[in-house]
Amino acid sequence: MLWSRSLAICCICLFLFSTHTFAFYLPGVAPHDYKKGEEVEVYVNSLTPLMGSQQLKSLIPYDYYYKPFHFCSPKEPQSQPESLGSILFGDRIFDSVYKLSMLQNNATCQYLCSETVPGEDAAFINARIKENYAINWLIDGLPAASRKLDVKAKTLFNSIGFELGDSMASFSNPPLHNHYDIEIQYHKQEGQDKYRVVGVIVIPSSNKYDSEEDAKTCGPTSERLVLKEDSDNTVHYTYKVIWTPSNIAWATRWDNYLHTFDPRIHWFSLVNSIVIVLFLTGMVAMILLRALHKDISRYNQLEAQEDVQEDFGWKLVHGDIFRAPANIMLLSVLLGNGSQLFCMTTVTLSGYISARIYKMFGGDAWKKNVFLTAFLFPTIIFSIFILLNFFLVSAKSSAAVPATTLLAIIGLWFLISVPLCCIGSLFGFKKPRIDHPVRTNQIPRQIPDQVFYLRPIPSMLMGGVLPFGAIFIELYFIMNSIWGSKVYYLFGFAALVFVILTITCSEVTILLCYFHLCAEDYHWSWRAFLTSGASGFYIFVYSIMYFMTRLQINSLTSAVIYFGWSAVISLMFAVLTGTIGYLACLAFIRKIFMSIKVD
Repeated sequence: MLWSRSLAICCICLFLFSTHTFAFYLPGVAPHDYKKGEEVEVYVNSLTPLMGSQQLKSLIPYDYYYKPFHFCSPKEPQSQPESLGSILFGDRIFDSVYKLSMLQNNATCQYLCSETVPGEDAAFINARIKENYAINWLIDGLPAASRKLDVKAKTLFNSIGFELGDSMASFSNPPLHNHYDIEIQYHKQEGQDKYRVVGVIVIPSSNKYDSEEDAKTCGPTSERLVLKEDSDNTVHYTYKVIWTPSNIAWATRWDNYLHTFDPRIHWFSLVNSIVIVLFLTGMVAMILLRALHKDISRYNQLEAQEDVQEDFGWKLVHGDIFRAPANIMLLSVLLGNGSQLFCMTTVTLSGYISARIYKMFGGDAWKKNVFLTAFLFPTIIFSIFILLNFFLVSAKSSAAVPATTLLAIIGLWFLISVPLCCIGSLFGFKKPRIDHPVRTNQIPRQIPDQVFYLRPIPSMLMGGVLPFGAIFIELYFIMNSIWGSKVYYLFGFAALVFVILTITCSEVTILLCYFHLCAEDYHWSWRAFLTSGASGFYIFVYSIMYFMTRLQINSLTSAVIYFGWSAVISLMFAVLTGTIGYLACLAFIRKIFMSIKVD
């Protein structure tokens, strides 16, 4: 999901966090110092479904000023400048009619506007409340949050966004929140009359005001606002701003948003992954230090003897081990893209690796190789992206990518990605061909019948489950972040798990490759790629289980979006892990066949 070129950076944002994931804007490193009475701007962002303690019921975000919501808006809402990644995330940030001035009008009722909501739009709003949609604001770069309680840890934390309405209320239709208590936490600079925003908490409530005059007092009402779906409804929007001093420093104001519900699970995930690696390392070490070492010594001793001895074991396939596999063009292209995923900081790596592998096996259609490396895999991903975007457009979602953004992505692809890939391929093809340590026979050797567990599909399924087992616990938290609008920040754990994943893919592929060679099966190239790459299949199976247990989606569009991006993530993960396994296996095979003497 991911090459280091500019197009792929956008695709990473799109694929790993998806267009329907809530993405907030991170402010610049320089804090904004407000003077007393200075305006604090409020920006509104897309409405997104929340998971919370319930199951996620939708994956479609909506523009804040989407007409059926009937929120109070400026005469001409002004969109705020956004990066390409922010647009792909589904952010649609606009100015608002909320007026906040630093330390002024503390806890004073502020009347916003009155809106008439037809019955048809009321039904739309009620449906979104039942799906647990949340309103998202940005104040001084901080997302407005609601304060939640972690039941296990007995601690409070800030959950990004606040509910559109009360989906848990025992009404035929859920109440709509039309009043907001906005608590702005500020930190005063020592010795200065300047203030910094360090927290934004919004407490929404539902009040059925009888008239505009009642709304201007923001007084509590005995009834809650429930929209009728068979007639017009009048909704009065109000808010209060509460300025609260805080000892939180500006540099640590994000800490309350970064909450882990059970950190012990992450440690369990890490220990689980380490145990798998230690097990595999022990198996590989046993093979390399005992069986393989004995094999090499025995083969070389046989060569030194005068009597003619018959070869046996993996030495028998030395004349076929480096025979070009079927579909070497496709394999080299996938390896090139997989290498790009692994080393995203090297801009020309994908073309370079693809060219080197293709040339190593004697490929001569270099123009076709360059073309496919630059276009095959990106075209598959981009085609799925366009297809899913049509579904978002039909649902009138704010996550639908505008035509201008699509043109920008295509421009980055053709003007940056493709030229860099061509440059990498040029360097790769100019390099001398990688020589094999043994010669390849002209006539392929016949492969004996294989036992069941060494046949392609069983061995791939066995090989893929171990890399998946090393990451599946951490995968749960990543998927919660992608689909459940939660902030994932434990990148230290993620980095360690990725290192463990790399080691696991390498070791399990080498282990199974050795078993195949001992069974005189020299078709290792695709087998090595698909052995560890099969972990992508398990990722997709896991996404199906996640859909059935954590999501409660009845919308076709949401289901298509979910499984579409899950398939993309699984495919890209398969290419990444498959490349790791192939390159590890190639290094292993070259090393062992350099260690034996053959005619």
